[in-house]
Amino acid sequence: MNLADVAPERLRRFPEIMSRISAVRNFRLESKKEKTRELAERPTGFEVTTIPTGPFLVVPEVSSERRSYVPIGWLEPPTIPSNLVQTFQNASLADFGLITSRMHMAWLRNIGGRLESRYRYSIAFPWPDANDKQREKISALALAVLDARANHQPGSTLADLYDPDTMPPDLRKAHTALDKAVDQLYRREPFANDRERVEHLFALYEKLSAPVLVGASAKTKLSKAKT
Repeated sequence: MNLADVAPERLRRFPEIMSRISAVRNFRLESKKEKTRELAERPTGFEVTTIPTGPFLVVPEVSSERRSYVPIGWLEPPTIPSNLVQTFQNASLADFGLITSRMHMAWLRNIGGRLESRYRYSIAFPWPDANDKQREKISALALAVLDARANHQPGSTLADLYDPDTMPPDLRKAHTALDKAVDQLYRREPFANDRERVEHLFALYEKLSAPVLVGASAKTKLSKAKT
């Protein structure tokens, strides 16, 4: 619950809640960060208001480089994500399938940031053009990945399931089938390795970004001409 949405007279009925609100205000006032001190004026509100209203994906900002796949969670309200994850709101099964694929991982390994040697997730990804039939296929294979996970939960965490030494065979098999289908969204000919995947993605990214770059160049020339 966001306390900022609760009427003041209701809050004042609960001394423990009022004590927590006061503690939040004092904590923010003592911060060295100016923005945080400003937030002391509204101690009942969150600093970051990422409150999903539908199913969403969570991607850890930092993940072990040993993993074949970043463990991406599929969550629903009322769960509120922390500041340690990236979120993809109102996501579909097809969206989940694309970003939990080997194609996406190949891009992440080469384009994403790093914290020491670990992956740091903060990248844009060249999405393929997929028709409804193709998205339905990706959705079905993505659901198979989630079903394979469910076979080992709640006993196993995502960290357990995506450890390369303990990843269950049925989960790996489901990912392999999904990887193949995602690859085929980009081209019919199979990719020999991740290097080919990244080269193909770079070419696609260059093609997608070209109109933006051309537009920016035209504006620059126009500006110079006016000058």
